[in-house]
Amino acid sequence: MAKRSRSGLKRLRQTVKRTLRNRAVKSKVKTLVKKARSTRDLEALRAAVKAIDKAAAKGILHRNTAARRKSRLMRAVLQPG
Repeated sequence: MAKRSRSGLKRLRQTVKRTLRNRAVKSKVKTLVKKARSTRDLEALRAAVKAIDKAAAKGILHRNTAARRKSRLMRAVLQPG
């Protein structure tokens, strides 16, 4: 049962807002990573890494998760072949 106090309702509003914002940022990161992987372009790679770093700085991604994603992305894009 959800809380119906004023503070509970406010927390619900804040959570909904934050969830939507975080979802948008995560989606943008995924899109940029996919683009960098498919094109193997350095500019796309730079944009994806920047987006991952920003998400980590804002607390949307954990810093270790961000480091792991960047590492795997770099390996995928920069490896010859």
